[in-house]
Amino acid sequence: MFGRFATGALAAGTALLWLTTASAHSIKAEPAEAVQAAFDIIETTIVTKGDSAIFTTRVRGEAGKDKPDATGKFEGSSVYAYVWPTSLDSGEIGFDKGQGIVALAVTFHPDFDDAAKGGKNRHVWHPHWVVLAEDKACGGGLKVIDIPEGTKPKVPETWPGVPLLIDSPEYPTSFKGDTVDVAIPLSLIGGIKGASFDGVTAGLKVNGNLHAPLLCVSNVFKVASGDLSLPGKVVPAE
Repeated sequence: MFGRFATGALAAGTALLWLTTASAHSIKAEPAEAVQAAFDIIETTIVTKGDSAIFTTRVRGEAGKDKPDATGKFEGSSVYAYVWPTSLDSGEIGFDKGQGIVALAVTFHPDFDDAAKGGKNRHVWHPHWVVLAEDKACGGGLKVIDIPEGTKPKVPETWPGVPLLIDSPEYPTSFKGDTVDVAIPLSLIGGIKGASFDGVTAGLKVNGNLHAPLLCVSNVFKVASGDLSLPGKVVPAE
C-alpha cells in the first residue's frame, strides 16, 4: 500500500524520494535543497519515555515557520502537516478496527477550526489522529477517510464532528528551532510500544465542492524513509 502511494506521488510530481538510514528507533534522511527547509525532514523518531510516547520530527530549517495562506473560505482551503504514519490499528485510537492507515498529524489551517467540542484552533499548530486510505482522486494518492452521510461509525470522544475519520485530542505539542514534538500518554495508546512508523511532511486540501474525498493529501513534500516502508521502531528512549 505505502509503496503504491509513493509511486503515485512521484508520478504526480509531488515529491522526490531520498536515501535514508534507520537506526534502532529513528529514521534519518539526507537534506534535500529542493524541499522547503521547514519541511525537509532530516530525522524522525517515536520513543517511549516515562509514561509518555514522544513523537519528534527534525527538519533542515525552522519547524512550523511556513504556513498556508488564508483564503477566507473552507472549501478549497489548504492544510500543512507534519505526519507520523504508524502500524497502529484504527481501533487503538477510538475508531472501528481495520479502517485504514493510522497517522498522527500536526497541522495548521487558517481557514477553519476542527477542535473538539467546538473549540478554536485555526490560529495554532495542533495535533490530530487521522485514518488514511488510498484514493486516486487525490494528487498525493491518499485521503483522510470520509464518513458517508447517514452512517454512524465509532468515533473518539474528541472527534470534532466533521464527516471524516479524524480526532482532535489536546496533546502537548511544541515547536523549538528545527524540531516539532508531541507527547501522548501511554495510557491512551498502549499499542504504540514496538510499533512501526515513518515520517512525512505534506500539504492537504479541502475539496472545492465539499464532496468526497473531502480532505486529500495533495502535495507530498518529503517522506523520511523514501518509500513509506515504516522502518522506524518505537523503543524506550536511550
